[in-house]
Amino acid sequence: MEPLASHIRPQSLKEFIGQKHLVGKGKPLSIAIQKKHLFSFILWGPPGCGKTTLAKIYAQSMDAQLYELSAVSAGKDDVKRIIEEGSFGKPKILFLDEIHRFNKAQQDFLLPYVERGVITLIGATTENPSFEVISALLSRCRVFVLNELSDADMKEIITRAHPTMNTDAIEWLVRWANGDARQAITMIENAVRLYKEITVKTLESSLQSAFIRYDKKGEEHYNTISAFIKSMRAGQASAALYYLARMLEAGEDPKFIARRMVIFASEDIGLAQPTALVVANSVFRAVEIIGLPECAINLAHGVSYLASCKKDRRAYDALQIAKEDVKQFGNLPVPLKLRNAPTKLMKDLNYGKGYKKYNAESYMPDKLKNKSYFKDEK
Repeated sequence: MEPLASHIRPQSLKEFIGQKHLVGKGKPLSIAIQKKHLFSFILWGPPGCGKTTLAKIYAQSMDAQLYELSAVSAGKDDVKRIIEEGSFGKPKILFLDEIHRFNKAQQDFLLPYVERGVITLIGATTENPSFEVISALLSRCRVFVLNELSDADMKEIITRAHPTMNTDAIEWLVRWANGDARQAITMIENAVRLYKEITVKTLESSLQSAFIRYDKKGEEHYNTISAFIKSMRAGQASAALYYLARMLEAGEDPKFIARRMVIFASEDIGLAQPTALVVANSVFRAVEIIGLPECAINLAHGVSYLASCKKDRRAYDALQIAKEDVKQFGNLPVPLKLRNAPTKLMKDLNYGKGYKKYNAESYMPDKLKNKSYFKDEK
């Protein structure tokens, strides 16, 4: 039986939901598909935001032969077979999921074929490609950043998957899936299989009945890293160490874990213990230098420390509020006293006039001058 996610997968950009900055009218991928512009690119975004679907739509629009590989299980021999296979007059597109899991040697092997146009590469990754994709390969690919799906996008996707679901169930599923369409669709499929109808109660029961496992290519990968982060956030070192051990035993990339710890040090600990970022970065460096199995000790050291630190999310929260104002108000005029004045004309226009190094007066744009993002700011 065809999986629900495959059954409802959009076949064209008209059916695609979300990522309007890439697929809306006049946007990069929309133009590329419309003009049949064949080029290599990398899709970078969170899980369940449409990376695979966009790759399939693009390949279909190019009338190309699409090959799909996961970097978790594929190797050079798999790529070589694709390269050597007849093209039948069609361009070859290789969709490489989790491209960040290809090591340097594997990426080096792929590079000349991308350079010569033997294959067109579409990479998909949840990780920053500048960290894990070699510079030579990255320079030959455009990078498109995909966003987490909005609540409105999720509701539309959920309704497409199950048109008769009631409002309460939809709202519950939107909150639970947290922008991940794949998770939402899988939950719908599980609930229908187990209980026939979908309500908040059957969704909750379906979640509790799920078979606990760790699949590096599936949703449990994200569930476990989420539990790991939340355990550190709650100060529960034992729980965090359990999820750390679970990931390592399942073969998770230790750099993936260490990178999350670096983010956590600033996002959740922040100003409460500024040296947490130093420790997290040191752990990441140790993981790079030492590797498994010994780097597990460094990870355990770092996890225990981060979990025990006091938490302060003010810097992170302030950034999110500031970003919302940027989205709402755009580029508000910078106050004249803060502007650079390298020329006489600029000085005559009062650029920089009235600026004092130490001033209690707000430096915010006029429209926001009474607003403070940072709690306890004087």
